[in-house]
Amino acid sequence: MLTAHLAITWFIVGLIWVIQIIVYPQFRRVGAAEFRVYHFSHCLRIGLMIVPLVLLEAGTAAWLFYQGLRSTPFVISLGMIPLIGLSTAIWQAPQHTRLTQGRDDAVIHRLILTNWVRTLAWTARGVLVSLSVS
Repeated sequence: MLTAHLAITWFIVGLIWVIQIIVYPQFRRVGAAEFRVYHFSHCLRIGLMIVPLVLLEAGTAAWLFYQGLRSTPFVISLGMIPLIGLSTAIWQAPQHTRLTQGRDDAVIHRLILTNWVRTLAWTARGVLVSLSVS
């Protein structure tokens, strides 16, 4: 189960880095006329991909904790899960909601800036879970 958890976590780490470095900055290149449809499609498709992965990550983490995994790196990594959820709820979701109204470069900038919290937290999770394996 630890191997599965590690794989899921690192898959999400890779995904969040692609979103942070490639996808969100590309929002600035989409014309205003196409932006609402483009953004809706992005949210739908990313949601279909990330929601099951996040649920699997949280579920396997809970199972590992329930089964007695209490190494310090793993326990610290668990703290990243609510941090990522709070970041999503407080910063990223409201920015995406604003973008449903149309392209707004200031909102896109805030989305990119605040998404660093999730990017770094998930990266830290990946490193900490990796340390739990050894």
